[in-house]
Amino acid sequence: MKDSIVFSFLLLLAISCTQPKNTMKPNSSIEILDEAALGLIDPEAKLEVIAEGFEWTEGPLWLEKEQKLLFSDIPNNSVFQIDAKGETSLYLKPSGYTGDAARGGETGSNALILDPQGNLVLCQHGDRRMARMNAPLGQPKADFVSIVDNYQGKRLNSPNDAIYDKAGNLYFTDPPYGLEFNVDDPAKELSFQGIYCLKTDGELLLVDSLSRPNGITFSPDQSKLIVANSDPEHAVWYQYDIVSPGVVENRQLFFDSTDLVGKEGQRGLPDGMKMHSSGYLFATGPGGIWVFNPDGKVVARIYTGERTSNCAFSTDEKTLYITADYYVLKMGLK
Repeated sequence: MKDSIVFSFLLLLAISCTQPKNTMKPNSSIEILDEAALGLIDPEAKLEVIAEGFEWTEGPLWLEKEQKLLFSDIPNNSVFQIDAKGETSLYLKPSGYTGDAARGGETGSNALILDPQGNLVLCQHGDRRMARMNAPLGQPKADFVSIVDNYQGKRLNSPNDAIYDKAGNLYFTDPPYGLEFNVDDPAKELSFQGIYCLKTDGELLLVDSLSRPNGITFSPDQSKLIVANSDPEHAVWYQYDIVSPGVVENRQLFFDSTDLVGKEGQRGLPDGMKMHSSGYLFATGPGGIWVFNPDGKVVARIYTGERTSNCAFSTDEKTLYITADYYVLKMGLK
């Protein structure tokens, strides 16, 4: 316990010493590929570094009432916050692994979302479950209630990203990234990587399985489900028609970026994403953020210069927050 406290103090000290003040992200740029993107994006906008010095940032979540941004630092098993003054501090630790046994791997929380009641819900890699923080947002503590941790009696791999529909059904992806030895971990109980829907009546449905399901979101009217596959051999986004909660059909290729993987200036894979109310999808992928129109056409690209994990909008959609490697960035939108 003492070592954990000392580590947390040293981590916070290091972060506080490296916090940038209104610095622009080097090696970043914006590419407009269709004039339709100009309704959302100013081609002269800049990516601002608002925090740095972490190991791998993920799961950005804007809290409107609290006027702060939360994000995960997965290897450090922590959630941090950036307040209205731009100050960064530790919000929650541990965030994804609450066990006592030492273990390696990506143990922390990944995606952070709010449930219909406004509670913080975390994709917990280390504990291999979807969990709710059993405390108000303004008084965080590492006390969690398990929402779901198994499928047909077998432990989940490591929930990665999640979203609630308007009826309160929870959709989430379950790749192997949080397991200590990834897909070859001897503790892995499921033979596949699933996309799931936990219905409001408690039934857990397997929606589909992919090689590496990752980011997940809906179309604005929630008639479509879009899922990223972060497999370097098949780096794609898929779209499904939602028939009923947890039941989909007509899986279609939304976009394939496999040919860009590993090329210069194209670091990263399809990962987290957020749907803008206009129907334009902001999705992380090779090079940074891809902006798609509702038909799946790429209309703009935001190059971060880093492997980019996820993004989030402010409530008014005038600010885009981006987690990219050890950075947290923001960019103004129209």
